[in-house]
Amino acid sequence: MEKSVEAEGLSKKFNGFTVLDEMNLSVEQGQLYALIGPSGSGKTTFLRILCGFIRPDAGNIQVLGWRIPNFRVQSQLGYMPQETALYPDLTIMQNLEFFGELYDLPHDQVRERAEALLQLVQLENFKNQSIAALSGGMKRRVSLVVSMIHKPRLIVLDEPTVGIDPRLRVALWQYFRELTQQNISLLVTTHHMDEATRCHKIGLLSQGKLIAEGAPDELLKESGADSFDEAFTALEDRAKEVPA
Repeated sequence: MEKSVEAEGLSKKFNGFTVLDEMNLSVEQGQLYALIGPSGSGKTTFLRILCGFIRPDAGNIQVLGWRIPNFRVQSQLGYMPQETALYPDLTIMQNLEFFGELYDLPHDQVRERAEALLQLVQLENFKNQSIAALSGGMKRRVSLVVSMIHKPRLIVLDEPTVGIDPRLRVALWQYFRELTQQNISLLVTTHHMDEATRCHKIGLLSQGKLIAEGAPDELLKESGADSFDEAFTALEDRAKEVPA
């Protein structure tokens, strides 16, 4: 099957500290992939390399068939960072129109797409509010919409549901699954284990290494645990016992 992401031997250090250590990871077309791990495990660094924001020290990564960095990928890639990158003095709709125009989308198409996505994230009644007037959780929902406004083939989301209420979280994950039926791929980092189990595949990252990977039921079976929280702990402890 065609791969949307294929990383081989990725390594990255900051000030002599190893953040990624010969990491291999692939995401198939139409797959919902969860990358989980504790803070500082290298998740965000991997996403930033994938998007071409920083270069690895070793290894290579291909996204949608192009070796990164490559400007041609940007129009096919949607990225939601942990930090909001919105224009505070503009309204929600003005922000979405601005980002839509960056992808050369017709104005009417951007408006139609924005209206549908704002309804999904329950912000349709706030579209004329300035970003500065929104709560942190609402800003993150706008950032999520920005990442999808141009109908990308690959959507990369860094902790997309932080600060979002449980009912909306369920609706968003249902929508993510629906997107995969259109052959859209999603790579998502999350701290919510219940969210990870909604994915087709999960990668467990610890200290810059991918220590386990597989479907949720496969990882539970491999770990011998009863819950996914216990599974991650068991697999992480097992990885530490293996000599480097």
